[in-house]
Amino acid sequence: MPLEPVAVLLYSRPQGIYSQLQAEGIMPRSKRREHKVIFKPMGRRASVGDGKTIKEASRELGVGIEGICGDRGTCGKCRVRVESRGDALSPVNEAEMKLLSARQRRDGYRLACQARIHGDVAVFVPEESRTVKQIIRKAATERAIDLKPAVTRYYVEMTPATLDDATGDWERLTAELESGFGLNNLTIDYRVLAGLQGVVRKGDWKVTVWVWKGSEVIRVKPGLVDKGYGLAVDIGTTTVAGYLCDLASGEVIATESEANPQAEYGEDVMSRISYTMNHKGGCERLHKLIIKTINHIAGRATAHAGVKRRAIVDMAVVGNTCMHHLFLNIDPRYLGRVPFTPSVHRSLDFKARDLGLRIAPGAYVHVLPIEAGFVGADNVGVLIAEEPYNQDDVVLIIDVGTNGELILGNRGRLLSSSCATGPAFEGASIRHGMRAAPGAIERIEIDSDTMEVRFKVIGRDGWSTELEDAGARGICGSGIIDAAAQLLRAGIVDRSGRFNKDVETRRLRVSGEGPEFVIAWASETAIGGDIVVCQQDVRSIQLAKGAMYAGAKIMMQHLGVKRLDKVILAGAFGSYIDKEAAAVIGLFPDCALDNVYAVGNAAGDGARIALLNVDKRAEADEVARRVEYRELTVEPGFNKVFTQAMWFPHMEDTFPHLKHLLP
Repeated sequence: MPLEPVAVLLYSRPQGIYSQLQAEGIMPRSKRREHKVIFKPMGRRASVGDGKTIKEASRELGVGIEGICGDRGTCGKCRVRVESRGDALSPVNEAEMKLLSARQRRDGYRLACQARIHGDVAVFVPEESRTVKQIIRKAATERAIDLKPAVTRYYVEMTPATLDDATGDWERLTAELESGFGLNNLTIDYRVLAGLQGVVRKGDWKVTVWVWKGSEVIRVKPGLVDKGYGLAVDIGTTTVAGYLCDLASGEVIATESEANPQAEYGEDVMSRISYTMNHKGGCERLHKLIIKTINHIAGRATAHAGVKRRAIVDMAVVGNTCMHHLFLNIDPRYLGRVPFTPSVHRSLDFKARDLGLRIAPGAYVHVLPIEAGFVGADNVGVLIAEEPYNQDDVVLIIDVGTNGELILGNRGRLLSSSCATGPAFEGASIRHGMRAAPGAIERIEIDSDTMEVRFKVIGRDGWSTELEDAGARGICGSGIIDAAAQLLRAGIVDRSGRFNKDVETRRLRVSGEGPEFVIAWASETAIGGDIVVCQQDVRSIQLAKGAMYAGAKIMMQHLGVKRLDKVILAGAFGSYIDKEAAAVIGLFPDCALDNVYAVGNAAGDGARIALLNVDKRAEADEVARRVEYRELTVEPGFNKVFTQAMWFPHMEDTFPHLKHLLP
């Protein structure tokens, strides 16, 4: 039987057959292998493979579209408006039905991470869905650190070799280091040994040597080099910060930071764990992203100092347990399964080059220990920075980040716990929430008499009432906490979190999704619409702050204490929270506000301390094993404690220090 005409074409035209068949009208558009995509208003265009999501296409073209749920269709931040034929995209799925209103669906809105491309499309990315560069606030704080670095620098003048004395260069060097500095039984890094003879002769037998922990030569340079550098790195779920330090003086020479690029594959740790489990090579991909980022940070920091990356001879790293595992390219999947066991608890030392870090080839990287499943090396960094184990006061340390970590206690006993707070405080579950970037509302005040609002926007000087164009794009974490506190104090929401419908103001209205309060009118925004706080936003804030408070309350019960002497807000985010607003919503149990203070990026400071003092590394290992971790989800009565903690500031607890602030 002769072949059908289409079959004949398929066998006779292997090159470009699909596009040719479509052009000849033989094959429908949906069967083409590639489709044209145009992103507006950027004007970016290209052909992408059939079945790719709009989000995947945006990554290929370098178009920034928000999305903080790892493409799971749960955050709704990647809304785009699509112009296409009806069959050019996959049908609207369940996630889109949930997160897009009926009107938005009629107007052509889709979730970029869910809509798959099966035809030519034009995609308009609204202002509120476009990514903007995040403002990263992780400056080093002033701390007195006793200097005892792992790497020490020595200047050596060697006796030149002769025919009468042809002793090897390495033996000559060790002899000088032993006689001049008392260093015995030294070893040498292989790569350093391979280049030793050339370095020695270039320096005319005078060299500078760097020795790690008094045992291994990890770098040799010709002549006298008067500087040696170390890099302390804090790998946060959202941001990565690096602190370049002079190992001799302890001075911070440069601070550099970047957004953690892994956020594209999931905003929180569970999203990233899920990504590694569901995508072949996912762990390797996330590992390479973080290594590339650290290399960028190291490059910029050393450029600021006027040296090359190879001048970095030591590194110390902290991060939560998931970031720790991804940094080391260790599969994190078991962190997401009961009993949430990490691969290793103790601190580790690796050759930096084995991880792909482009610093001195012989240099080591020290990774601080882990406390428990989700309380990682970053929390240990906070511990050695703040030293609650050396205090008599009962101290609560809250590291407010994408994941909230708490430490409670004193020299007698220390407890720790972890809870998910990031989804609200980082804007993921807030209708107009966003990261701390230009255009984000970071401060909010509501007049309790007139119910009028004024706010401050990142990147703009002054309050909104003083500006012709405030240009607000959304609300970041500090603004979200302000909003909740101000709504409560003005009586717009009650202590249970419900909106008070009896309040008379044009800003309080009811939409198809329930009551909402207008923070910024459309004329004050850059998104062409009002920015509001809705009932669901308030509930998300209550869930986040309730988890934090419940963790503190349960630890207080285990410790047998009824009051806190001190509350320390750690983390870069904690530095920008208004402590009165945080206290009013009940982020933590009652404490004198004079004893509530922020300490900046304490985890990064802990990494810096470990970089500059090896005794602190040993102390970190010892303290990490002393801390008692409490898994909140299995605590008896947790649900009751959590439910009560969702009220503003709490359902039953009293707050004598807040009487003048509460309605």
